[in-house]
Amino acid sequence: MERQMRRKDRQLTSEETMMILEKCQYGVLSTISEDGTPYGVPVSYALVDGKVCFHCAKGKGHKFDNLMNCDAVSFTVIGETEILPSDFGTKYESAIVFGKAVKLEEGEEKQKALEGLIDKYSSEFRPEGLKYIAQAGMATDVFVIEPKCITGKARRK
Repeated sequence: MERQMRRKDRQLTSEETMMILEKCQYGVLSTISEDGTPYGVPVSYALVDGKVCFHCAKGKGHKFDNLMNCDAVSFTVIGETEILPSDFGTKYESAIVFGKAVKLEEGEEKQKALEGLIDKYSSEFRPEGLKYIAQAGMATDVFVIEPKCITGKARRK
């Protein structure tokens, strides 16, 4: 169910929202444990073909277990912020992706997602990164979030 944003005056366009997703370095992935407990974990990510891509240890860990239990996720990034003490407020920009996490199988799509992570975080070492993927890629699970809804919000004044 998509909710309407309460502060429409702070709602960003799709283009502005995607720019925030593109430029932020890390985000928080929120999942649901088998017992219904929410779990938010910071992750490195890349935006590839309009989808958030992230990785985890192959078949292990809290994040992996939750994603196998329930594929419904949200992913939040916070861009530039500035505390406004005299206004008792904050300038900010943020984006949230609501969607379904899908585990990528070995192949071209997984390779492209891993290369997206290399390009984002280690672009000056791309040749070494490609070798690293070739050696360690099999020990990694990669997920993409198929977005159902992407929203952006900002206070810039």
